[in-house]
Parts: sequence; C-alpha cells; structure tokens
Amino acid sequence: MALNPLHQFEIKELASFNVAGFDIALTNQSLWMLIATATVMLFFALGLRKRNTIPSRMQSVVELSYEFIKDLTVSTTGMKGLKFVPLIFTVFFFVAANNALGMLPGSYTSTSQISITFAMGIAVFLMVWIVGFYNHGLKFFKLFAPEGTPLLLMPLIVILELISFFARPCTLAVRLAANMIAGHILLKVFASFAVMLAGWAAVSAVLPAGILLGIMALELMVAFLQAYIFTILTCVYLNDAINLH
Repeated sequence: MALNPLHQFEIKELASFNVAGFDIALTNQSLWMLIATATVMLFFALGLRKRNTIPSRMQSVVELSYEFIKDLTVSTTGMKGLKFVPLIFTVFFFVAANNALGMLPGSYTSTSQISITFAMGIAVFLMVWIVGFYNHGLKFFKLFAPEGTPLLLMPLIVILELISFFARPCTLAVRLAANMIAGHILLKVFASFAVMLAGWAAVSAVLPAGILLGIMALELMVAFLQAYIFTILTCVYLNDAINLH
C-alpha cells in the first residue's frame, strides 16, 4: 500500500463533531485547506506588521505580490476590474498555498480533489453571471451572439458559445486537479524507485534521487503556474461580465 501512488489522495476522517444535530467531519483534506489559509494569512500579517518607508524583505514580497495581482487584474479586465483585486488576490494565493503545501511529506493536496476544484470553478462561474447581470442586465446575453456574426451562422455560433461558456467550470476544475494528481503520482513513483534501489546499492539510488529532485523542482513550478493559470482564467471570464467582450 505504501507504494501505491494513488494512496496519497485518499481522504481520511480525523475527527467528528456534532453541531446542532449535524455531523461535521474534519478530514485530512479540510485540515490542510485550513492550514493553507492560515499560512497565507500569517505570512501577510507578518509582512505588513511593520510598514516601513524602506520595506523589509518580507514587506517587499508582500507589496510585490499585491502589485503583481493588481497588474494582472487591470491588464485583463481594465480599470473597472480594480474592485475585484481582493478577490483575485485571494484566489491566487489560496490555490498556490494548497498546491505548494501539498508537496510537504505527510501533507495533503486539497486541489487534487475534483470536488474542491469544481466548487471553485462553480463559484467563479456564478460570480460571472451575477456581475454580468448586475452590470448589463439582459444585454449580458449578447455575450453569446457576437456582433458582426452573419445571420445564417448565428444559431451555430450561439450554440458553440453556450457550450464553451457552460464548460468553463469543468475546464477550470479538471485542469487544476489533473495537473496536481499527475505531478504527485510522478513524485510518488520516483520516490519509491529511489527507496527500493537504495536497498540494493547506494550508487544505484543516485540517479532516481536526482530525477526525484528535478521533478520536485518542476512540480513546485507547476504548483504556482497552475495557480496563475486558474487566476488569469478567472480574470478573463470576469472581463466578459464587466466589459461584455
């Protein structure tokens, strides 16, 4: 079982609570989501604890992080999207923290579960609908009928746009979860090879261990890259609701 690369994705109940007649279970998945949230909050709280004119290293990282998300949001949605910077900021660092902390030994990668990523995708999808109708009313449906489309092709274009639009939560969810699962399976497999070969000869374990370190570095890069992709796609979808493009 220890060599099973899928064993690391098993959800285990750690504790159970009865609240107002409802049984609420604390699982390894929910625990690490809480840890990821607390880690991000603690990091930024410490970084902003002393707001110096000449920033410390941690304060510089916090300020650069904010500027990065702000520039990303404005470049994608325009100045009208500034009010959504806190939301986009939260999305990026929540996903990035869960992805990165999932690489720690004994941890759990919550974003490897399609239920979590799909819930986030649905939340983005609903936000787009709410913002779109709030800003444009029924004109929001023009999103599915682009201007300049020949009348003869309009039915086909509308159908394709609807399919593309309603597939957004699925594409957000599957892309993030699949990348996390694939990367962690590779890590598990090569870690198992290194352990098995180490029992035969120390020299024979060098190559798998080197490959393992390379994959770990690649997986860490992928963790932040997937957070970036999820965030920028959220901005792109939000742009449709704000500017109706």
